[in-house]
Amino acid sequence: MTRATGPDGSGQSAALDNLLTEDRAFPPSEEFAAQANAGAALYDEAAEDREAFWAGQADRLHWDTRWSQVLDWSDAPFARWFVGGRLNVAYNCVDRHVESGHGEQVAIHWEGEPGDTRTITYADLRREVSKAANALASLGLRAGDRVAVYMPMVPEAIFTMLACARLGVTHSVVFGGFSAEALRSRIDDAEARLVVTTDGQYRRGKAAPLKSAVDEAVQHTPSVEHVLVVRRTGGEVAWTEGRDLWWHELVDGQSEEHTPEAFDSEHPLFILYTSGTTGNPKGILHTSGGYLTQAAYTHHAVFDLKPDSDVYWCTADIGWVTGHSYIVYGPLANRATQVVYEGTPNTPHEGRHWEIVQKYGVSIYYTAPTLIRTFMKWGAEIPAKYDLSSLRVLGSVGEPINPEAWMWYREHVGGERCPIVDTWWQTETGAIMISPLPGVTATKPGSAMAPLPGISARVVDDTGAEVGRGGGGYLVLDQPWPSMLRGVWGDEQRYRDTYWSRFEGRYFAGDGAKYDPDGAIWLLGRVDDVMNVSGHRISTTEVESALVSHPKVAEAAVVGASDPTTGQGIVAFVILRGGSEGGDDVLAELREHVAHEIGPIAKPRQIMVVPELPKTRSGKIMRRLLRDVAENRALGDVTTLQDSAVMDLISAGLRGPSSSED
Repeated sequence: MTRATGPDGSGQSAALDNLLTEDRAFPPSEEFAAQANAGAALYDEAAEDREAFWAGQADRLHWDTRWSQVLDWSDAPFARWFVGGRLNVAYNCVDRHVESGHGEQVAIHWEGEPGDTRTITYADLRREVSKAANALASLGLRAGDRVAVYMPMVPEAIFTMLACARLGVTHSVVFGGFSAEALRSRIDDAEARLVVTTDGQYRRGKAAPLKSAVDEAVQHTPSVEHVLVVRRTGGEVAWTEGRDLWWHELVDGQSEEHTPEAFDSEHPLFILYTSGTTGNPKGILHTSGGYLTQAAYTHHAVFDLKPDSDVYWCTADIGWVTGHSYIVYGPLANRATQVVYEGTPNTPHEGRHWEIVQKYGVSIYYTAPTLIRTFMKWGAEIPAKYDLSSLRVLGSVGEPINPEAWMWYREHVGGERCPIVDTWWQTETGAIMISPLPGVTATKPGSAMAPLPGISARVVDDTGAEVGRGGGGYLVLDQPWPSMLRGVWGDEQRYRDTYWSRFEGRYFAGDGAKYDPDGAIWLLGRVDDVMNVSGHRISTTEVESALVSHPKVAEAAVVGASDPTTGQGIVAFVILRGGSEGGDDVLAELREHVAHEIGPIAKPRQIMVVPELPKTRSGKIMRRLLRDVAENRALGDVTTLQDSAVMDLISAGLRGPSSSED
């Protein structure tokens, strides 16, 4: 095991022990590198003059009024980017492409879960967004107002977001899987005047109500004047005359002409809430010019988008920041043709994603590690049935990806030819911060590699000193960036306390990270998921990666549980691959496997075989609930789980085989 040291080699204890090593590296092919949007010179350009570099990226957009100053950091930690510049975000995502002669290019291939489809060109998009903007204006909405969007992945959700941007109205998208109470708290905090929703949504082949949750929420939100409803499933809905309006009655008859207005670069574009359904929601505020600049730049450089030939697909939901930045704003600003899919990956069968890739000739595919591990669990024979030869870039987002899952993704989805861009960023950062460049970087399975050109990130110890190569610690951002959050909505002090108080003058992401011996960055998950075993601070991510590298393990989640001897003991929850039995011999084998891969210090005290893991609808594993199980506590709030019955299955599974330390 490697002990982390300070940059001077003094032995200054860092935040995390660096345990796993990875020697494999995959450089891009010469052919890919030769045609890549971003070359190695981009790093030099950004390092030489950071502000000039970002000005160059902003010049990829249309500005009605050019800025007078690239960055004003005088009121840190509140940044102002492209000071005095004025632009319209929706014009940049829609109108300018039509005006440049690309109106007939497909913007969105929409695929509904039941199999219905829509093809939306950029000219269609401009018409639909203009009609929606006129409809919102007819309800009295003006620049600075807030609109809540509570919808599944239907085109009208994207029309609504762009219509808000067109009018200077700030949108707050609330994920359609959240409860009525979660929706209420978010509407209330933003004081939204309008809620846009659907009658229902399709989920795993069944129609489920959605408007009923809005009805429940708005009983306690005095700011809401209207509820605008898209007919999706055709189910019966309760109706409040005067408040509730059908989309097809209000929007469809509106004029297809609308002139967008330019707004200040720092005009609020959207609020996105990050907390769960309990407690005071935390509204992350993003503004217009800097956010769109970085969303467009990163989408162009990281995914190597060629707008005339690529078909791009990000599998996220617009209720999360990935859907904002890499379904709506980044791709559309870059004139992408993209797939938008409404449903779940196993409806009506487990090959649905690969069927869609084959149908549309998807060339860039961006998804989450948890879904990749699910595909692994279902088996490599499923993607093997489909023609995936159109794929040329693969992306990963949402949490650190295990090296084993990375390799499976490369082999069984990418045909061992596609660069993989493993991206680190957050709701708060607005856009990708750390990622390989697919035409430059020799990627290592499981590593996000390096900050993008124009971004400065460091790994520091408890004292704030940067750790050396081979060292682990806390990930901080030490220079402002264009798409950074501009505060917590209505709570300036909370912004300062949450993000800027731990390390003076630097943004602390809440994530642990390490440098490998080559200086590549490895993300280690949230620091509150770090386990302290006999004085060693061990990342859950590394132990999970070791478990998943065993051929019998499909997925794993690890937590630290109180231990009278070691402080904390490592408790692992594993899903075995199909056909594998979970007897004592297998559990002992898994414990020894972790000891071999990492070291005896990381050997799990206990391994539990479970049928599923508790996940939110965005795919994040809720380790908090697993800690409750491991320490025999009453379960905390389960309302954000995709399937709350999972915790009953896990509890039942605890009566099955488990392994204690020898």
